[in-house]
Amino acid sequence: MFPTRPLGMRATRPLMSVPKENMSAHTISQRIRQLKKVPPELIPIGVVLGVAIGAAIYSCTHKLFADKTLRLSRNKPEDRAH
Repeated sequence: MFPTRPLGMRATRPLMSVPKENMSAHTISQRIRQLKKVPPELIPIGVVLGVAIGAAIYSCTHKLFADKTLRLSRNKPEDRAH
């Protein structure tokens, strides 16, 4: 018979160790250069998401400012008596 061996408790290696880039994206021009790394397949979905988020913001603000029946505060106590 083999003696039972203790559980092998070892420290795990990091799954994705990304090397730190020296001075990564410190200026605006360097950040713009990093945008070139975005795959071209993701650009259309980014445009669609941008339009959708813009439309949602417009719709919400338009509803808040244009709808006069929208309650923006609680009723006053004297209005509840009626």
